[in-house]
Amino acid sequence: MSVSNVGSNLERRFVTTHLGRIHVAMAGTGFPVLLLHQTPRSWDEYRDVLPLLGRDFRAIAMDTLGFGDSDRPAADPSIELWAEGAFALLDALEEPRAAIVGHHTGAVIAVEMAASAPARVSALVLSACPFVDAARRAKHDGTRVIDEVEARTDGSHLTELWARRQPFYPADDIDLLQRFMVDALRAREMAAEGHRVVNRYRMEDRLGSIQCPTLVIAPTADPHVHPVAPRVAGAIKGSILRELSGGMVPLPDQMPEAFAALVRDFVDVEPAKGGNST
Repeated sequence: MSVSNVGSNLERRFVTTHLGRIHVAMAGTGFPVLLLHQTPRSWDEYRDVLPLLGRDFRAIAMDTLGFGDSDRPAADPSIELWAEGAFALLDALEEPRAAIVGHHTGAVIAVEMAASAPARVSALVLSACPFVDAARRAKHDGTRVIDEVEARTDGSHLTELWARRQPFYPADDIDLLQRFMVDALRAREMAAEGHRVVNRYRMEDRLGSIQCPTLVIAPTADPHVHPVAPRVAGAIKGSILRELSGGMVPLPDQMPEAFAALVRDFVDVEPAKGGNST
């Protein structure tokens, strides 16, 4: 592992796994909370959340394989592959069990992790989770996704991408969109493909397999996911649904304090003390 420190409370590493090098940023000590970002972002989506959660947990924000500074595996991208990469990271960090937090695409990856390896997931937080079923797959098959723009030599595709995303971001916060653009450019073709990967996933086959305590966060100003949040929560036995007023597509970096508070209050305190949760 190569290690660098950013500030006094944030550590960044490249971790070698069987799927390639995975880049992570971490803060704090204690029971691990793994943070999974949306397409086409990176760990930077949780830049301001990490130190807040790091007060109580070992907060770990990873770059999904193919995004940020993580490697791109030779295999075709899929939610299952990305979940495997997240478990490979936890293995390399010697963390057999963790709470998993995901936002948008990250929430879909978190669903697969909790369904495929329930013994390894102590708690699940699904923020702005889409509901992917046969109807959604049919609706989006072959259609243009939000971050799909054709590169042009005059750079006008960058303005187009900005304009396509701007309605879903706070009108007065240029910084959030700039951070999005940096990650989107770095992701290249995966900026669009990541959305297609989500739309191919058979989520309806997996939600009923989730056994751990689950919190579903519904940002009220996110039109992509707020309407379907009750369906996501309703498909997971015993889950809790919480709306976050004013939350938009970039929720974790738009409202880091509110987001971190919801996660911190929900994640079981017993694992952080070294005990077992049931």
